[in-house]
Amino acid sequence: MFGITAWIHAAGCVSRPLNPEDLSPDPYEQLTLWLDKARRARLPEPNAMAVCSVGEDGTPSQRMVLMKHHSPENGVLFYTNYASRKAKELEAHPKTSLLIHYHLLQRQIRMTGPVERATRAESEAYFATRPRSSQLGAWASRQSDILPDRATFEARFEKVKKEFEGKDIPCPEFWGGYRVRPDTFEFWQGRAYRLHDRFVYARDPAGAWTITRLYP
Repeated sequence: MFGITAWIHAAGCVSRPLNPEDLSPDPYEQLTLWLDKARRARLPEPNAMAVCSVGEDGTPSQRMVLMKHHSPENGVLFYTNYASRKAKELEAHPKTSLLIHYHLLQRQIRMTGPVERATRAESEAYFATRPRSSQLGAWASRQSDILPDRATFEARFEKVKKEFEGKDIPCPEFWGGYRVRPDTFEFWQGRAYRLHDRFVYARDPAGAWTITRLYP
C-alpha cells in the first residue's frame, strides 16, 4: 500500500526551500521536472489541469482537462469537442489560465497566455492513439448540449459503435486540440507556516524568460 508517508518521501519537496538556483531557466523544462516528480510519486493523472474560459457576460468557467503535450515549440496542448462551452468561449476570447495542483506534493503550476486551435494533422494524429471506446465516445457526445436522460446517450453510443463496426474511426471535424502559448508560468511550492516559495517566469521584450520571486 502506497501510504501518505511514502507519498511525502517520494515527493521530496514538502517544507523544503525552492530557490532560484533550483529552477531551470526554461519554464517548459521546469514544468517537465515537476510533472516527472508527480509521476514518480504515483499521483493519479499528473497531467490534469484546470482550464479557464470567459462567457459573453464576463462569467468565468473552469473545468479539468488532460495536458497531452508541452514544448517550447508547440506550447501546451489539450483536446476537446469544438462545440463544447469551453471551446466556444475560448474561440470568442482566445486567452486562458491553466492550473495544475498537486496537493500531496504541496506544489502548484499556473500558466497564462493566448489560445489557438491545433493543426488538423495534430488532432488527427492524437485521435488515432486514443482507445477505440474513447473515439466512439467523441462521436457520440454532443458535449455541453442538454441531455434528457442517460439512456439517450447510451443509445447514441451504441448507434455510433454499430456504424463504425469493422472500420477505422476517423477524427470528427468537430473535435480537436487547442494550443496554449503561455506568456507567464508560475511555480508555487508549499512551506511550513504558509511561508511558501513562489516564482514567476515572464517573457521580456527580447523574448527571453525572466524569473521573479513573489511574496506568497
